[in-house]
Amino acid sequence: MKIVVAPDSFKGSLRALQVGKIIQEALVNEIPDVQVEMNPMADGGEGTLETLVYATKGKRLSIVSSNPLKEQATTEYGVLGDGKTVVIEIAAIAGLTMVPLDKRDPLYTSTYGIGEVILKVAKDGYREFIVCLGGSSTNDGGLGMLQALGVKFLDANNKEVPPFGKSIYKVKKVNFTTLDPIIHDCRFTIASDVDSPLCGKNGATYIFGPQKGVREEHLEEYDQAMHRYASLIENHLGINAQKHPGAGAAGGLGFAFLLLNAKIESGSRIIADATNLKNKMKDADFAITGEGQSDHQTLFGKVPSFVAKLAKEEKIKTILLSGSLGKGYEGLYDHFMSCHSIATGPITLEECMNNAEVLLANEARNIARFLKEISEERARQRFQQTRMHC
Repeated sequence: MKIVVAPDSFKGSLRALQVGKIIQEALVNEIPDVQVEMNPMADGGEGTLETLVYATKGKRLSIVSSNPLKEQATTEYGVLGDGKTVVIEIAAIAGLTMVPLDKRDPLYTSTYGIGEVILKVAKDGYREFIVCLGGSSTNDGGLGMLQALGVKFLDANNKEVPPFGKSIYKVKKVNFTTLDPIIHDCRFTIASDVDSPLCGKNGATYIFGPQKGVREEHLEEYDQAMHRYASLIENHLGINAQKHPGAGAAGGLGFAFLLLNAKIESGSRIIADATNLKNKMKDADFAITGEGQSDHQTLFGKVPSFVAKLAKEEKIKTILLSGSLGKGYEGLYDHFMSCHSIATGPITLEECMNNAEVLLANEARNIARFLKEISEERARQRFQQTRMHC
């Protein structure tokens, strides 16, 4: 029996690689002759860098840059196994979890460090970038990143604005001619499953602003400031980008990368292509995937639905194993052979997250035993057919 294990992370408790290894161990322990193709997944958010580096046998490198509060900190980037493609994870440079709860306010966070990392590795000779947009603490329309890359943003007094979200209120002039020339030679592929435009009720500020600290009463004025900032840039460059699907990803970083001729693609597809997931599914019997919580939103481009779709193309049935099953999960049965939660009995979210490793191992073992029975039944049927032919 060949089984492909392709889970997302259980956010807040287990990384995708950990989830995959726990499921793999359960399968091997219960089905000794099983062939497991382990392929941890991600959609562009936290953990994408690790997943890509692991799957392509690449490497992770440390680098010092500005964190979301514009303080110097050590972070990392990845280089894929091809030796030429750099992976940058926004969550590791300007991530929400990097900002203390009492300081979460996108008016005072910055994407400056992202530009610093890009410039440093570009000067080391790299030109191909996969940028993972997810888990950001920022809502500055990419202003900080663009400043780090050389773009000038001036206020009414012709003074450069500071690289924080609040500066989009003050920008009156912009100059892209000062962009570092090396950036023109760089190619950016954006991994994101967010298709929001930059502004409006479905844009960066309204949809993602509140979770980053924007108060409800400030949403409208913040969104209007973002629109003025973006329109100023568009008029300067003679392009239209703020309505492009994905422009609103990571607080408008999607918009900023579009200005650099980036291509925004499905994070799940980028990971699947880079890790050769489709080929790994050749001749497989089952696929197992999962995430922290599966519900009606799972079918809107999240990792498990992508894996199930890919598996269906190869005529493989997919099993869903997640941290919990939320509202509307019943609709998932049309896409998965079975749906499982690691939660057992009455249990709080905190207890489930604190004991995720043990709970996952137990439920993975249950699935493994079920698959073992299927394998043995198939063997018995083949044996009977062989006897009949003899």
